[in-house]
Amino acid sequence: MTSQHLEDSKQPTDAHLDDPHMPHHEQPNAHGHGNNHRHEDADHSPSHSHSHTDNQRIITIAFAIIASYMIVEVIGGYITGSLALLSDAGHMFSDAVSLAMTLFAFIIGKKSATSHKTFGYRRFEILIALINGVTLLIISAGIIYEAVLRFEAPPQIATTGMLVISTIGLIVNLVVAKLMHGGDTDNLNMKSAYLHVLSDLLGSVAAIIAAIVIMLFGWVWADAAVSILVALLIVRSGYAVVKNAAHILMEGAPNHIDQSVIIQTLSAHPNVLSVHDLHIWTITSGLHSLSCHIIVPSSLTLQQTDALLSHLQHELQHLGIGHSTLQFESDLHAHAAQFNCGITSKPPVHAHAH
Repeated sequence: MTSQHLEDSKQPTDAHLDDPHMPHHEQPNAHGHGNNHRHEDADHSPSHSHSHTDNQRIITIAFAIIASYMIVEVIGGYITGSLALLSDAGHMFSDAVSLAMTLFAFIIGKKSATSHKTFGYRRFEILIALINGVTLLIISAGIIYEAVLRFEAPPQIATTGMLVISTIGLIVNLVVAKLMHGGDTDNLNMKSAYLHVLSDLLGSVAAIIAAIVIMLFGWVWADAAVSILVALLIVRSGYAVVKNAAHILMEGAPNHIDQSVIIQTLSAHPNVLSVHDLHIWTITSGLHSLSCHIIVPSSLTLQQTDALLSHLQHELQHLGIGHSTLQFESDLHAHAAQFNCGITSKPPVHAHAH
């Protein structure tokens, strides 16, 4: 879209204002969305608030359990000399930090919108999810590095203590994973913390397998080998979280929302002539936003455009769009025939008469 078109699209057309068959006060506001704009923000629904409250309670309990047993694993790993156990303890420490940040994000996310943070602080949850994902990748790299060193010089491992402590760790992780699975795992912030716990659960399984193999066959290198396998699984989870968080922060369209379906739904109304300049993005997990320009007949009254707005926003709610801004434009105007218009970094230049 050119700068000239961006400027023109914001100016009301004179044609419909001069229509002798329509009183001035009934003319549609073709380009503004002030009086015609209603917000039906799904973010304020009781179910959404209830979900966040449940998530906070679950995260608080999970944090208490993880932090308590983390101390036990650190001591046990130091005494037995097991890398699998120490890596599991290190990962459990990251779990505790991850859960603390996740809880903090939920609390901050409740803060009201301001003139500087017009969407509130919900995006903070995505930032924490990104940090959690990056942390998973860093931990994995550290485990792999230490495992390689242990392949070269395998240490002595107290397998009995390693087996006992890792078994208890597995039970703890199973309890926490079950607890968190009852929360809203579609929430990216919650999901990133959940993946931390699942990865820690795998670490406990790895430590148990390594202990049994060493006890049966004396293969000390099994400790390092299993640790690398777990690290690779953690990399996969961490990459998925980082990718999803980055997609949201880059204002990418939600993967589960089909743009073509949105366009078809909007265009299905007889008073919608065309749709352009369509943008769909995610504010935070579960809250998706949309803005677009809609071409309507210039003969529509304000009452008709208001009714059209209500109908279209209702339809968008059914498609998972909780916040929408629809800008109506007259069919007497020239418009670009593209759904997704580019956004220029420089404001349009206006010519002013002096």
